[in-house]
Amino acid sequence: MFIGHFALGFAAKRVAPRLSLAVLFAAAQFADLLWPFLVALGIEQVRIDPGATAFTPLDFISYPYSHSLLFLCIWGVIFGAMCAGVVRDRRMLPWIFALVVSHWVLDWITHRPDMPLYPGSAKFGLGLWNSVPGTIAVEVLMFAAGVWVYIRSTRARDRVGRRAFAAFVGFLIAAYAAGLGPPPPTVTALVVTAIAGAGVLMLWALWFDRHRTPTA
Repeated sequence: MFIGHFALGFAAKRVAPRLSLAVLFAAAQFADLLWPFLVALGIEQVRIDPGATAFTPLDFISYPYSHSLLFLCIWGVIFGAMCAGVVRDRRMLPWIFALVVSHWVLDWITHRPDMPLYPGSAKFGLGLWNSVPGTIAVEVLMFAAGVWVYIRSTRARDRVGRRAFAAFVGFLIAAYAAGLGPPPPTVTALVVTAIAGAGVLMLWALWFDRHRTPTA
């Protein structure tokens, strides 16, 4: 799942208005932000296997520290405590925890059985990725709902708040569509693209969210 994770980040702005949208995205995407670094270090493994599922050519061989339910719970507590400390509001901890752990739930729905509960456990997945129309329908509806909640929860203060936000939404949709194209040529290219793309998206979200004000 890709834009589905962003959907939850957008929607979370309603309950966590003091946190930057970039932080909310980072929580919802925590597993995918950590994963390419662990792959680059050889701690986790992935291979490019066109036909692995109808939707993605990636075969996630092993990712127990970035994507297992146990470790996402641990990362959720740590990241949630950090966010709560920054804004001095303990109520943020459960929201950030929920966002981090939501990654496992959404991936369990979309992935084939490759989602571990803990390192070395059996793996689970409902396999929505085996249906391209089903995957697109679920993610697009989630994304539209998340963006709608964000629009209702914030208002633009200037043109940056309007145009940079609109461009960001359009870029995510375009990137999602491009994901249906040819697979990446190598795992190295995949890792570099994932790290660079995540950095750009987080900075972009930080920028336009600063130009929007939470509504009452």
